[in-house]
Amino acid sequence: MATRAFNAANRAGEIHHQFSNWRAMADAAFIAAWEDLAASSAEPNIFSESWFLRPALEQFDAMERVRLFTLWDGDRLCGLMPLSTLPRYGRWPMPHIQNWLHHNAFLGTPLVRTGYAEYFWRELLAGLDADPGQGLFLHVNSLTIGSDVATALESLCENQRRRWALVQQTDRALLQHGMTPEAYYEQAVRSKKRKELRRQKSRLAEEGALTFTRDDSTTGLAEWIEEFLALEKRGWKGRNGSALASFTETRALFAEVLTGGAALGKVERLDLRLEGRPLAMLVNFHASPGSFSFKTAFDEDFARYSPGVLLQIENLALLERSDLQWCDSCAAQGHPMIDSIWTGRRSIGRYSIAIGGSGRRTIFGAFLKTELARSAARKVLPVDASDSGDES
Repeated sequence: MATRAFNAANRAGEIHHQFSNWRAMADAAFIAAWEDLAASSAEPNIFSESWFLRPALEQFDAMERVRLFTLWDGDRLCGLMPLSTLPRYGRWPMPHIQNWLHHNAFLGTPLVRTGYAEYFWRELLAGLDADPGQGLFLHVNSLTIGSDVATALESLCENQRRRWALVQQTDRALLQHGMTPEAYYEQAVRSKKRKELRRQKSRLAEEGALTFTRDDSTTGLAEWIEEFLALEKRGWKGRNGSALASFTETRALFAEVLTGGAALGKVERLDLRLEGRPLAMLVNFHASPGSFSFKTAFDEDFARYSPGVLLQIENLALLERSDLQWCDSCAAQGHPMIDSIWTGRRSIGRYSIAIGGSGRRTIFGAFLKTELARSAARKVLPVDASDSGDES
């Protein structure tokens, strides 16, 4: 296997990297190394963990075009990021390399062992400089701005005088540890709105037995998954054709990641029911010290009672967990529901970075000026390090 051959060459303890077909890196030894990396990563990202990324690749990369970039220190896996080469960048015919994501992956930060962030980017960029293929530049999507991993990338580009830019930034809701659920709720939601929500909950309880359940076990998981998929598809996502159950691949992905994550104790399921009927359902994925609020659905027939909001109020119990410091909403910027309850914000950025020789970098420099001008026109304020010059 490619993994064993590579590891055998690295027993001296030197730092090396590898670009591999992801199927060639799926044996038990590599998966164990992958899980160890996730447990020691500088920034948690469940979308890059083996139990989530491998099913996603199975469902969405049937042609096996995705490569895994891995960083090793001897036999120790210290970094991992999936990469793909795309022929277009937006409306431009600009072949480029980017970290591979899919529509249900909401963070692109690679898994990097604590203390190895600079090594990770140095080895990745050196590898792409030596063999960029058809890619004219590197595009890294959905990094947490200000994190150790993103800061290491920025610093390395500055030190190497490598042209780069933060070309887009969005801020999404974040729940941050530091207050009790009750205190947080009173601070975040104005008293008039709290009164209205109490009234809605009381009126809803008049319809029948109202129950709330929180479960992090595997008991009844298969039935819960089917209930969630059905509930989501009955709503606006089903009408728009964007529900998980609208496609065989996303339905399978949801079932596989919940099953795999639950077996590792990383899944928390919440639901609000009326006489046993699910009115709102929510999935959190935990990866200490962080958490990710992955998917939620509610019964639109009961929208007047705000069941989704009532469930999110219950979800504030995350603040009581000593092993979690934050929860990423994974929501779009300006989401009208979650932004009104979670007051913290997490900045997520898209980076464009020069790779290859002088010819590629000249083309990239011209393209980057155009992209930055368009970003400014959209009132996005990117950070441009182009004045630092390029490597020759």
